[in-house]
Amino acid sequence: MKAFKYLIVILCVCSLSACHKKGLQYDASGVFETTEIIVSAQESGEILQFQILEGDLLEANQQVGLIDTTQLYLRKKQLQASMGSVENKKTTPSTQIASLRQQIETQRVEQRRYENLIALNAANQKQLDDINAQIRLLEKELEAQDETIRNTNSSLTDESLSLKAQIDQLEDQISKSVIVAPSQGTVLAKYAEPGELASPGKALLKLADLETMYLRAYITASQLTSLKIGQTVQVYADMGESGRKEYTGRISWISDKAEFTPKTIQTRDERANLVYAVKIEVQNDGYIKKGMYGEVSF
Repeated sequence: MKAFKYLIVILCVCSLSACHKKGLQYDASGVFETTEIIVSAQESGEILQFQILEGDLLEANQQVGLIDTTQLYLRKKQLQASMGSVENKKTTPSTQIASLRQQIETQRVEQRRYENLIALNAANQKQLDDINAQIRLLEKELEAQDETIRNTNSSLTDESLSLKAQIDQLEDQISKSVIVAPSQGTVLAKYAEPGELASPGKALLKLADLETMYLRAYITASQLTSLKIGQTVQVYADMGESGRKEYTGRISWISDKAEFTPKTIQTRDERANLVYAVKIEVQNDGYIKKGMYGEVSF
């Protein structure tokens, strides 16, 4: 009689185990997630425009807000005025040294005339020597003045380039005062409002591409050897009381490190202590939500 009871218990256990295995119609499970981007302010100032709402769909490089640029613009105008003043200080060497060149040319004419007179014994050598000395003096003065003008212009050019670099820096700051969406996505959260003060690094909004979702699932070591990146798999999204919806997914990432099985995750082998994380890319039709439970069949 006891043997018969034990037999019934064994059959019941086996039956329950078989039913459990039969009901397990997936190879791994996990949670859907998406790539999130935190858009932060790059400049400081009052937020003048920021008219977006959570749930708005933004395009890549779409302008969504503006930080006050008044002070940056005024500093730019000041530097532009200084740059114009520096450019006006530059001189043309030919204009400044024209009189010296004319004096040298006049002395050379006198030099040739006295050389002819000396050849005719109509003038003495001292007069010619004085003219030659005067020419050498004027040439040295011409060389010194030319070098001075060039050095001054070079210094003014460097000052002008420095001002130009500061203007470029301000233009870059002004462009960064425009708040833009770095990529296409949906606004998940908005952290600031018009009228508030922004500072570099302050989070303004959270953006995510909800058209492409990722199921982070966990597999055992025995399953790892049969999977590869790019492989097509079947993904099931949990739809609550209405059951589940099937999608076609693609394995986009496989972890190279094992980790302990998360408490909220079930695996096909319940005895497995170490699992590997995988990401499965799924094109969302709008029904998959971030944080939703999902399953995958290989």
